[in-house]
Amino acid sequence: MRRFALTLAVLPMIANAQDIVIETLPIAPLEFETLSPTPEVLGDVSSESVVAATVAEGAMLRGLDKLTGERVDFELANGYSTFMGPLRVDMAQCRHPEDNATGEAYAYLTIMAERGEGEMLFQGWMIASSPALMALDHARYDVWLLRCKVAPQVQDESTSEGEGND
Repeated sequence: MRRFALTLAVLPMIANAQDIVIETLPIAPLEFETLSPTPEVLGDVSSESVVAATVAEGAMLRGLDKLTGERVDFELANGYSTFMGPLRVDMAQCRHPEDNATGEAYAYLTIMAERGEGEMLFQGWMIASSPALMALDHARYDVWLLRCKVAPQVQDESTSEGEGND
């Protein structure tokens, strides 16, 4: 009997709690700026700079497993492939400015899933100074270009060993 009396006492509170009031808010209409029919003239191009590029022997790449936090640096020669976990990384060519071997490096990479048997995840030029510009889009792995691998400088004969040691 007590339960029945308690239920009867609570019933009016439940009925009052279910009153829903829908309120309509006034929304101002959107106003858009109209553009002038003729665009502004920005001027003529007065100069253009072109930088000659040199093909390097290969590239230094970095891979990151975002799940484990493991970072791997690896060298890859032009025209070769390597594996990073389930990814196959192919490098066609690495280039850098002719006058600055440590400068703006860029490499043409192809990255495929399932050790080369799966879908193509990335194909294009990756730039060392702007890795996010053209990046691998993968949930677990990141691969980016660090620099081009250049041939060691040949020593000049005047600075070779044996000279200047009197």
